[in-house]
Amino acid sequence: MPKNQFERMIFAFITVVITVHAYVFFSLYVVNGSTLRELTGAASVLDAIRQQGGVYMFGRYLPIWSVVLIEFCFAYTLELVMGSPCSFRLACRVFNPRETHPVLFECAIICATVGLMCPTMSFLAAWMYYPYYEGFHLLTLLANWLRLVCFNFPFAYFTQLFFIQPLVRTVFRALFRRPQKCAQPETA
Repeated sequence: MPKNQFERMIFAFITVVITVHAYVFFSLYVVNGSTLRELTGAASVLDAIRQQGGVYMFGRYLPIWSVVLIEFCFAYTLELVMGSPCSFRLACRVFNPRETHPVLFECAIICATVGLMCPTMSFLAAWMYYPYYEGFHLLTLLANWLRLVCFNFPFAYFTQLFFIQPLVRTVFRALFRRPQKCAQPETA
């Protein structure tokens, strides 16, 4: 896996590109899709978004591409600053990387990353998608944050563990090919 800072940045970039698209899709279609269609009377979620003039974020309607770009910037920065370094340290507190099977250690890193990034990104999303037209209330913000964590955590855990990280690792291995170490036969 990543051996230096440049490789860690590329690994985080690939992860965040896939993850942000997955979460925007999940948020718009799965969590809020029926509400968007009901509000606008549209037949599809994309039609509902078009009819309302975009996705509501920061108190205004923005095009989907800008929502993805804004979330990417936040997620990539958080992944580099907090997610990767802290999740590795947390996994090392439980497992010794030299003695633990690599798959188990990678699973521990993934679980720690989800445990850190999901509540943090959900908190940022609670601010970004807050219904500012109703006025600001701290309890509403906290309730929205808790709601987002409840929706996002199971999705984050299972997609990262079983789909996104295996795909990212496959893409990463294809980009940074390393010579295979062959096991030497034991001589008696």
